[in-house]
Amino acid sequence: MTSAVPTATSARRRWAGLVFISVAVALIIVDSTIINVAIPSIVDDLGITSTQVQWVQESYTHVFAALLLVFGTLADRFGRRRLLVLGVVVFATASVFAAFSQSGDLLILARLIQGVGGAMVLPTTLSIINATFRGRDRGIAFAIWGSTIGGMVAVGPLLGGWLTTYYSWRWAFGINVPLGIVIIVGVLVFVAESKDAGEPRRVDVVGAVLSVITSATLVFGLIEGRTYGWWLTNKPLTVNGWTWPYEVSIIPFIFLITIVSGVAFVYWGLYRQRAGKTTLLAFSLFRIASFRNGNIAAMIVSLGEFGIILSLPLWLQNVLGYDALQTGFVLLALAMGSFVASGLSGAFGNKTSPETIVRMGIVAEIIGVTGLGIVITADATWLVVVPFLFVYGIGVGLATAQLTGVVLKDVPVDQSGQGSGTSSTARQIGSALGIAVLGTVLFTGVGASLDAKLAEIPGLTAETQSQIVDAVVDSAGSAIPAIEAQSPAVADAAREAFSDGTRYSAFAAAGFLLLGFLATLRLSGTAPHHEPREEAAGTGEGVPAAARTSGEPR
Repeated sequence: MTSAVPTATSARRRWAGLVFISVAVALIIVDSTIINVAIPSIVDDLGITSTQVQWVQESYTHVFAALLLVFGTLADRFGRRRLLVLGVVVFATASVFAAFSQSGDLLILARLIQGVGGAMVLPTTLSIINATFRGRDRGIAFAIWGSTIGGMVAVGPLLGGWLTTYYSWRWAFGINVPLGIVIIVGVLVFVAESKDAGEPRRVDVVGAVLSVITSATLVFGLIEGRTYGWWLTNKPLTVNGWTWPYEVSIIPFIFLITIVSGVAFVYWGLYRQRAGKTTLLAFSLFRIASFRNGNIAAMIVSLGEFGIILSLPLWLQNVLGYDALQTGFVLLALAMGSFVASGLSGAFGNKTSPETIVRMGIVAEIIGVTGLGIVITADATWLVVVPFLFVYGIGVGLATAQLTGVVLKDVPVDQSGQGSGTSSTARQIGSALGIAVLGTVLFTGVGASLDAKLAEIPGLTAETQSQIVDAVVDSAGSAIPAIEAQSPAVADAAREAFSDGTRYSAFAAAGFLLLGFLATLRLSGTAPHHEPREEAAGTGEGVPAAARTSGEPR
């Protein structure tokens, strides 16, 4: 029997494997943000419509969120490393098709396939970390994983701005291919395979379908509600020539499907569990207080955690006049703060409970995003923005990593894929809700503020005011430079209004984060790195039984 005490070689292999796991996470997180700064070049090159622009940005997120739970479970049953490698292959292959797309429809299709690959990668990386590391090492590993996510959210726009400015938007996708090759080689060399004990069990196909329908319709409704109308139709949905014919928006019906399929998913899962059959989601996990309360807190925190990243790049480029690369450099402050947080997490690891570190991180996020709301004005500069972004990044790095650890700390290793899939899905749904709500706050605030400011400018008719407001809001502020050439006074009003909307969005994000902080108070603090131990002869001291039955490396 292999000794439970890790050798120096096995320890080095685990940490080397973590490097490639983190790069895999970086690959999919960067791709969800890098596209934002490349969109204008894509519009010019492919001539895509505004509707296609929306789908290029959102199709990845839709599929990604809908399939996380499914692939988290499949990873446990058929091999975590195997699914991670397959996910990177799918992602890199789809990136090739995206880079060579000659139409908007082909690019959207490639983004959909990328979402499938990304959904394979994210929960699998979490599951591998949970199955491979123990004690203090697990806390550090989760800190590195979480800091990678926080940092890549900011590095994405920087990388996208550089590639788009000096090369082509196509390289924003093409860069995924060499990175994918490096990840695959590194994972195969340094990461050992692990999966559930025994023969792979049959997958709950009905549960998987209901899960996908529930996630997909919820995400679609949350993101598209502002476009099509939350209750009454703002814009009718058109699919292959068929148009939604009713005054009531399609969104309430989408949410009705979400509720029906969600209830059916829970009922079906409980039925199979009582019958002793396998289920997509181990409902027994929700009996674990840390898992249940941690997921609630994670979802609420995600509502506001990255909300400011939605509006800040638009404000920097359309109000302050920065280009894509300059905007990326400003957002780099968030990445630097997040990486600093990884060091802080390691320093606090043996002295402070993970729950306390989570609360510290959320407080730092609240301070950072509130500060941004205070300093954002039409004549602000990057000097007043960067310090608060840095503080915000520290908070993201602390809270994201440790909250993940809190959620999964009591989950048996053989169910870690299901647990991490649930955790990731909760975060994605929270993020989708945050994007929908904060986007509504941003553009509603811009419209209301600009309408009031234009009323004070003499010589503008009501019709002209309405046209200007629509132009600024519908273009997400990109019409402001063109307005400048026609009327500097109107452009100044538009810049002030867009600053107002960005400020409102920041304060709304701070409000969500405050709710998330209150939710973490339901998490009971525990002594850090306290592991269940087995003392039976022939077993490795300090190694949980679940770890030894899951085929994980020790």
